[in-house]
Amino acid sequence: MNRISRRSNALLLFIFAASLVFTLGLKPAPCLAQSGGSSFGDSVVEYFANWFPRVTQIQSEQPRWVTPLVTVTPRLEEEFRYDQVWESQRYGATEDIFGNGKGLELIPFQNTEIILGVPAWNAHNGTQRPGGDTDGWADETFLIKYRILSANEDNGNYILTAFMGFSAPTGDDGNSQRHGVFTPTIAGGKGFGDFDFQTTAGIALPDGGLQRIGMPLAWNTAFQYHIHPLFWPEFEVNYTWWPNGEREGQTQVFLTPGLLIGRIPIYHRVGVTFGAGYQVAVTSNPAYNHAVIATGRIPF
Repeated sequence: MNRISRRSNALLLFIFAASLVFTLGLKPAPCLAQSGGSSFGDSVVEYFANWFPRVTQIQSEQPRWVTPLVTVTPRLEEEFRYDQVWESQRYGATEDIFGNGKGLELIPFQNTEIILGVPAWNAHNGTQRPGGDTDGWADETFLIKYRILSANEDNGNYILTAFMGFSAPTGDDGNSQRHGVFTPTIAGGKGFGDFDFQTTAGIALPDGGLQRIGMPLAWNTAFQYHIHPLFWPEFEVNYTWWPNGEREGQTQVFLTPGLLIGRIPIYHRVGVTFGAGYQVAVTSNPAYNHAVIATGRIPF
């Protein structure tokens, strides 16, 4: 594991542990701000003391859909997420992706969410081409969402959000893009009773290596139906087109049926959501032939 990944993981675990402390209602020890300290200190304490009421208010202004398996939801979420992916590739090779770059999701301000990804561990199995990829850590990822407009089920049932994603080239050889990549994205969704669709469209903009990486355009759409009270069957279409780079002119389409179950309450704000799906390529020369995707989330 490289040094940057170790530090990132330690920071994420610390933030997650601190979030759980607040979630479970444990109160921090009194500080100077609570005993006549500066107004700045009082503001900091008040900010964290009001974290969950603020998050509840922010989330009450948007639809109560569940986050799809592949498509990034335009909704704002607070949770820790872990995904597991088993890919089947050409020539009998397979790849197991632990974590898939998911991690801690927080809502620190009005209409804003940040996602601190935990680098995925990629394990390659079966027949590998000479000089092919080796086991190792993938790149560190970050995502910032800004919710432009939204309405809950009682007031229109829709949402529109802008994203800015970034991946840092911290991964091991064979598992890294070797360049930073910015991904501006627009996302939206609309609900009609128990049915909803969520869609995103974005383009990857690398800071180098354009001849190899290109600027792929991705368009993902998830169609969901809510079966009361916990079941969310879904069907996703995952589309990518490369206008340049090594795969110039190629198009890739995956179809992903799946089922999500949640949110199951555990304790106060803490719950659990989980699900799985099967992704299959329907175009030639895909990055992989098919994959099984499993997900587990702890919303709080």
